[in-house]
Amino acid sequence: MYNWTVNTRQLKKDKKEYSIWKLEQMINFGLNKKKIDRKDLKKYWSALNLDPKKKKYLSLILWPSK
Repeated sequence: MYNWTVNTRQLKKDKKEYSIWKLEQMINFGLNKKKIDRKDLKKYWSALNLDPKKKKYLSLILWPSK
């Protein structure tokens, strides 16, 4: 993941904010051959600012209806 507009050194000082930012970047702009940690995705789900269609799709994967 390449991002030149955000100071990641400063962002890494706050672990929660960095995790949320990283998840959003990976989901919205591509995984770059990496996997998303399901535990972190569930943990920060309510704080993520995602495209509505992507968020709906991911919710179906994370919490499948029975």
